[in-house]
Amino acid sequence: MNISIQCLRRFFRLFPIYFLLLSCNDHQLRVEDYPPDVLNSWNRLIMEVAVEEDGLLTLKGLRTGSMMHIAIHDALNSIAPIYGTYAFSESNGQGDPLATAAYAAYLVATSQYPDKKNEFDAELHLWLPDPENAYSNAKALAEKSVNAILQNRQQDAWDGEAEYTWHPMAAGVYAEFNEHSGTPEGFIFGSGWAKAKPFMLPTPDHFRSPPPPDIQSEAYTKAFNEVKEVGSTQNAIRTRDQEHLAMWWKDFVENSHNRLARQLVLKEELNLWEAARLYALMNMAVYDAYINVFDNKFHYNHWRPYTAIRWAENDENPNTLADLEWNNLHQHTYPFPSYPSAHGTASSAAMETLAHTLGKGNDYNFVMVTQEVDSAGPFSEKMEMHPPTRSFSSFTEAGLEASLSRIYLGIHFRYDSEEGHRLGREIGNYAVENFLLPIKEKGGQ
Repeated sequence: MNISIQCLRRFFRLFPIYFLLLSCNDHQLRVEDYPPDVLNSWNRLIMEVAVEEDGLLTLKGLRTGSMMHIAIHDALNSIAPIYGTYAFSESNGQGDPLATAAYAAYLVATSQYPDKKNEFDAELHLWLPDPENAYSNAKALAEKSVNAILQNRQQDAWDGEAEYTWHPMAAGVYAEFNEHSGTPEGFIFGSGWAKAKPFMLPTPDHFRSPPPPDIQSEAYTKAFNEVKEVGSTQNAIRTRDQEHLAMWWKDFVENSHNRLARQLVLKEELNLWEAARLYALMNMAVYDAYINVFDNKFHYNHWRPYTAIRWAENDENPNTLADLEWNNLHQHTYPFPSYPSAHGTASSAAMETLAHTLGKGNDYNFVMVTQEVDSAGPFSEKMEMHPPTRSFSSFTEAGLEASLSRIYLGIHFRYDSEEGHRLGREIGNYAVENFLLPIKEKGGQ
């Protein structure tokens, strides 16, 4: 499609917002008059840029999105204090809310992805129909809020590397399987994530999961036999729906759940303040979920089903039988320890924040859309999902299904998934109970 036609269509779709921008100083500010379109647009763009740059295999895109939404949230609540702020607050902040949000998004985005400045310039200009000097107050306020969050996150080790010591092969101990992960010999993923600074949790190890089952226990035997059966490449036990959900949930949490959030904030007609809070809390919760769960992973260093099933003759458990040819549904295993499930933790944390911030509670009917996923590991060919949707009657149901999907994919034991779901909900609850609270609940902080 010609870009000029795209811009023209965007202009007419957003004409009511433009009118609001031009006339906002002529009447008293009412937060309910400001829709979340600017947030959705910048959120989508950041996710697209992040996917293009590294396939979401680093924390950069999620960290950028979190900082962007925090900066927007804090600036908006300096104009009209509805919720407590995170890194910045200013009494009687001056600036048009929509212009302030657009500027804050632009400034964070260009600070993290300077090579994409032209794309961000084009996006900013779509939201500011007048010359930029018409929004000097908005720009000044946005700059203060952005500088505060960037300063807050200096040296937060989001891209740091942590040492990992490989252990001798033993029952329950994580072992290398580079032939199955498709990674170089000696490579391990995520050890640095376990040492990064969270946004909300006091420390990466704030929530410590209980140990996984002992390898000789009945609980382990049951989980072993289950994933060996329902998670294998081909079997008669796994249903078509279980196979569908196993593949459908492969999309990265920060991508799929931000996509869901964009859908729901429009459906429920959240105003700009409500949506800014939702996005900030959800993205911070997902980020902290990754940090906390990877800290747990490397604390317990638990092996994956791929190793456990092929090496079972050496695990000293007489009720687990080895299968030297066993493979899982998508014939790939991610190269880091198993327990707990990172996907389950991050998804459940995100769902918990949505349940508390959307204004509808946990019991809520919604549909999620995922058009395509990796057919195997990262950088594999994409495969279309048929159907591209799954329906849920609660946020908890969705988070649990995301967690359990990894059993049918064949990359996690049930206890990995169940603990990931529990841990994620705990992190999500911690977020909504302690951050960006309505001012009337906790004095604005």
